[in-house]
Amino acid sequence: MQALRRSAVELVAETDAGPSIIEEHLARFLYHEGVGRVGESERRSWRASVPTLANDLRDAGLGGVQVLLETRLPLTSKRADVILAGVHPRTGRHSYVVLELKQWSGARRWEASDTLVDVIGAPYRPSLHPALQVDGYVEYLRDFVRVLADDDDSVRGAAYLHNATESGVADLRRAESGARSPVFTGQRRSDLHDWLRSRLAPDSGVRAADDLLSSRVAPSRQLLSVAAQEVQEREHFVLLDEQRVAYELVLAEVRRARKSDNKAVVVIAGGPGSGKSVIALSLLGELAREGRTVMHATGSRSFTQTLRQVAGKGSTRTKNLFTYFNNFMTAEKNGLDVLILDEAHRLRLTSVNRYTRKEIRETARPQVEELLDAARVPVFLLDQYQVVRPGEMGSVPEIEHHARARGLDVRHVDLNAQFRSGGSDAYLDWVLRLLELRGDGPVEWHDEERFAVEVVDSPEELERRLTTELDKGLNARITAGYCWPWSDPRPDGTLVDDVVIGDWRRPWNLRGDRSVGGAPPSALWATGEGGFGQVGCVYTAQGFEYSWNGVIFGPDLVWRDGRWVSRREYNKDPDFRSRKTVDDATFDRLARHVYKVLLTRGMVGTVLYSVDAETRDYLRSLVNA
Repeated sequence: MQALRRSAVELVAETDAGPSIIEEHLARFLYHEGVGRVGESERRSWRASVPTLANDLRDAGLGGVQVLLETRLPLTSKRADVILAGVHPRTGRHSYVVLELKQWSGARRWEASDTLVDVIGAPYRPSLHPALQVDGYVEYLRDFVRVLADDDDSVRGAAYLHNATESGVADLRRAESGARSPVFTGQRRSDLHDWLRSRLAPDSGVRAADDLLSSRVAPSRQLLSVAAQEVQEREHFVLLDEQRVAYELVLAEVRRARKSDNKAVVVIAGGPGSGKSVIALSLLGELAREGRTVMHATGSRSFTQTLRQVAGKGSTRTKNLFTYFNNFMTAEKNGLDVLILDEAHRLRLTSVNRYTRKEIRETARPQVEELLDAARVPVFLLDQYQVVRPGEMGSVPEIEHHARARGLDVRHVDLNAQFRSGGSDAYLDWVLRLLELRGDGPVEWHDEERFAVEVVDSPEELERRLTTELDKGLNARITAGYCWPWSDPRPDGTLVDDVVIGDWRRPWNLRGDRSVGGAPPSALWATGEGGFGQVGCVYTAQGFEYSWNGVIFGPDLVWRDGRWVSRREYNKDPDFRSRKTVDDATFDRLARHVYKVLLTRGMVGTVLYSVDAETRDYLRSLVNA
C-alpha cells in the first residue's frame, strides 16, 4: 500500500505555512504513483479539505496520529481520501479510521432511493451515499490487508461533509441506507472530534502506520468463506469429462504444492464454450471453501465486470476477488495459493502503461512472469485463436517457455468437448477452416439439429431474423468488425448511429461505465437489458455467449480470387493503425481472429451478412448450399 504520509503535527505545520505546500506534495506523490498530472478540480478539493482536516486533528488533541493521504487500496486503482493510524484509547491496540472528505454543502436523496444521493454541482448525478462509499473502503481493507483481518474492531470509517449544515444533510440521515459509518458535518465538528477520540488516542501512530503500509495483501479467511457460499453453493456447476479432469488436476496440484512447499503451473486450453470459465468459477468456490488464498483475474474489463455482477451477486465482498492481470506488478511472491487467470489469451507483453510509476516501469518484467510469481499455483485458461489485439501474448508455447525458464513444472489440459455453438464441434471446425486458421481451406456447412447458420442479403434482414428469436424469448446480439467510426453519446444522452450500411443505421455499444438512454454500460452490453439496440464489437463480445448471433463482416476482410484479403484501410481500430507496430501479416492474422471470436458467440445459431457482395455470395455458396 502506498500513501502520502504525515503525522498530524506535521500536517498542521504544512497547512499553516500555506495550503499549496501539501497540495504540491500530493500532486507530486500521485504523479510518481502513475496517476499522471492532477487536474484543477482535485487540487481544489485538497485545498478545501486537507487544511480543515489538519485543524480538526489539532483541535481534537490527536497530534500523534499518523495521517495517510490518498491511500491506494491494494490490487485496485481506487484511493481512500484519508486513513488515520494510531492507538485505540481503551485497548491499546492498533486503530485505524478511514475518512471520506466531501466538499458538499448539502445533499438529498435521489428520487426514492436510500442508497443514492443528489448533489448539486457534483460531476456524477446521482452519487453513492457517502457513508456507503466509506463502508466499502473499510470492508475492502478488512478483506485484503492481513494486519486488519483478525480484528473486526481495528478499522472504522466515517464521511465528513465539512462544508455542510445539519439541515443540508437531513434527507441523508432519514434514508435507511443500511450504512455502518457515521456522517459528520462542519456544523457539528465537535461530534467528529468526540468520535475520533473514541477511536484514537493522542499517542504516536507510527507503529500502526508502519504495520498497515507493509502488511501482506491477500484475501482474508472471512472473505473466502463468503465467496465459498456465494460462488460454490449459490449455483452448482456440472463439470464433464475434460472439464472435471482440469478441475481435479488443479486441486491436486494445489495440495501437492502446499505439501512439498513447491510451485506448479497449470495451462487449460480450449475453444469457445469448452467450459473454461465454468472451471474457473468452480475452482474459485472450492478453493475458497478450503480456505486457500485464491483470486480470479482476466485481461478483459467487460468480462471481469460481468463476473463481478453475476458471480458476486448479493455480496459486494465477493466481487473483490475478481480483478485484472495488470494488478500484480508489485504483488508479493507466492502471496496467493492460487491465481486463476481466465481468458489468458489476453495476456499483454507487460503490465506497464503511461501512468505506471517510473521506478516500476524501469524494472518492468513480462506480464506472464509477474503472474507466475504471484501464486504457488497459477492456472492459465485460454484459447489462443482469440488473440485479437497487438501486444497480446497469451499462447500455450509462450506460457510454457516462461514457466520452464524458471524451472517450473507445467501441467497441460486440452478441453475438446464444446458447449457453446450448441455443442457443435463441426461448427467450430467450420469457422476455423472458413477463416483459414486451420485445415485445408473452407468447406460447406449443413445445419445440424442443434445449430443453424444463415446468410442474409441486408442488415435489415439480419435484424428482422434475430428479432423473431427475441420474440420467442431467446436472447440475441448483433456484432460487427470495427469498420466504422465510434462516437461518444450526444450531450442530450442520445447515441450516434455510427454503423451505417445503406439506409440501415445503428449505434455501437457504449464505451463507458454508465448506462445512457436505455443502453447498458460497455461491460454489460452482452448480458444487460437493452443490448440488442446497439452493435457490439469484439472487445465487448469476447468471453460471452447468447442464443442467436448476428455477425456483420465489414470491408476489412473480403473474399477475392479464392482467398481472404484483409484491408487495413477499412479498419477503424486505433490499435491497428501503425504499420510499425502491426505489420501487414500480423494485421491479417488478427483480423481473422477477430471474426473467429465474433462468429463463435452463438449457442443456437448464427446469421451472417457481409457488406461486400462478392464475399456475401461466397458465404452463401458454403452455407446450406
